[in-house]
Amino acid sequence: MSNEMFLSANEAVAYASYKAGCKVASAYPGTPSTEIFETLARFSDTINCEWAVNEKVAMEVAIGGSMAGARSLCAMKHVGLNVALDPLMTYTFVGALGGLVIVIADDPGIHSSQNEQDSRVLARFARVPLFEPSNSQEAFDMMLEAYELSERFQVPCMVRLTTRTSHTSTKVDVGADFGPGHAAPKPYIKDVARNVAAPMFARMMRVKVRQRTEELRTYSASETTVNRIEEGDRSLGIITASIAYEYVKDVFGEFSILKLGMSNPFPAELVRRFAAGVERVLVVEELDPVMEEQVRAMGIEVVEHKTELDMMELNPGRLLTLRAEILGDVEIPVVHRADVGLPSRPPVLCSGCSHRGLFYVLSKLKATVAGDIGCYTLGAFAPLSAIDSVICMGASIGNAFGMEKAGHKNRLCAVIGDSTFFHSGYTGIQNVLYNGGSVTTIVLDNRITGMTGHQVNPGSGETLSGAVAPITDIGAVARAMGYQRVETVDAFDIERMEEVLKAELDADQPSVVIIKGPCRISAGLMQAGTFAVDATKCKACGACFKLGCPAIVRGETTAVGKRFQATIDPVQCSGCGFCVQVCRFDAISRIR
Repeated sequence: MSNEMFLSANEAVAYASYKAGCKVASAYPGTPSTEIFETLARFSDTINCEWAVNEKVAMEVAIGGSMAGARSLCAMKHVGLNVALDPLMTYTFVGALGGLVIVIADDPGIHSSQNEQDSRVLARFARVPLFEPSNSQEAFDMMLEAYELSERFQVPCMVRLTTRTSHTSTKVDVGADFGPGHAAPKPYIKDVARNVAAPMFARMMRVKVRQRTEELRTYSASETTVNRIEEGDRSLGIITASIAYEYVKDVFGEFSILKLGMSNPFPAELVRRFAAGVERVLVVEELDPVMEEQVRAMGIEVVEHKTELDMMELNPGRLLTLRAEILGDVEIPVVHRADVGLPSRPPVLCSGCSHRGLFYVLSKLKATVAGDIGCYTLGAFAPLSAIDSVICMGASIGNAFGMEKAGHKNRLCAVIGDSTFFHSGYTGIQNVLYNGGSVTTIVLDNRITGMTGHQVNPGSGETLSGAVAPITDIGAVARAMGYQRVETVDAFDIERMEEVLKAELDADQPSVVIIKGPCRISAGLMQAGTFAVDATKCKACGACFKLGCPAIVRGETTAVGKRFQATIDPVQCSGCGFCVQVCRFDAISRIR
């Protein structure tokens, strides 16, 4: 009997882990992977699931669960795998005991990330089996197979999603027997030679990894059902995987297709058999030419084309262009953007955002600001124009310190959010202090992980499952490290903020300034009050426009030349009061 549900691939991953009997699950939130653990939390009565402080810790927790014999899950977005790669690279040597599945959500097209990378490259680097589902049903089925494979071959398994698969919902048959799985934990046995990756043991592990990889290659070529040949017109054979398979079915559906659901280790014998049965071979994959390079290395000729497929997200339109080039039987489509002619709507900090006042002050003080990953990255754009750089999670502090070491003389600071600070900011401030820097680190403390959808963190007072947790005091952490200059400022007090920051930015000692104020959406304060502009008092000076608040808009009248008077949209105003503080003519007041 079937038991169908409408699930995204992210949700399907969580449901499959529940059915597979997963017991330990750890992750760090990051779009497009976040919903995996938000869904998994529904099953917290049988799965110990948590938001870890960063992806490396998440990987280590999941590895620990696997070492103890329990089925374990770790999830993150593509850039998180960079952080978690250190423990993964060694655990592939050690080998899984309880099944360990690592879910990576890549972001082709860079919808919500600072870069575009292809995690298949890292799967090959780590020598782990890689599954690539193209829809939610496959995500569910491949997760179940990955847990089994992990235990059979004692290897961590990776499942790669993309933004499109993560967030697209389709029907999923979870089976009539759907319920909490009861996979028996493998008994833990103390075994130094197996679990301690010291050089003398790691050398033997390396030999086993090579043997295991060849066994897995045989499995991917002949045993698994997720790799399959779909017979069609043999004048062209297409090798594809992941969401690209769905686009190939749309555009090249009449031709023979080799669909690789498990693409690493690369099933060489299956590929040779497929290539021998078609006249020409075309490889269609999203992002790097990972499969194409391996096909060519086998001596198989691949169709050459000029259509670029190795960057940005694929779609049927791009494949129609490819078809027009190599087959010439369709016209290259003319794509008209749906937003042509509409006014641009760049992303901005929310109305009443507690970060806005800081960036207004930093811009006023003409500081050089090394930024970080979070909502506050938007402080880089006009009219705030405060942030100078953004690299990766936690990089702001090291970047600012490096600029100081290079002789940069301007007022210099690092800006980092509370969740990002917990993720990888501790080491940065310690390094500044230890190596004699004078960088001011500003922590935007809104007690939530705002960018990915208001997930809790060590400053929130609760865990993913809703349990009460101790609250980490960032100021106390800095003082314990040895910082003498630590200040906490109300995020909505611009005058005090400017006074403190001017003193700290000009000091010759390192400091930590905590800008404390709630995320107004998370705290339910979006209707805390409404302000209005008195047109008889407004001088059209433009000071309030420098806040970049979406609630402050141009009025219909002008005062001097082309300067516009301000008006406040009562629908968008959340009553934060920043505008009152920057208006020098008392033209703004609370009306509700």
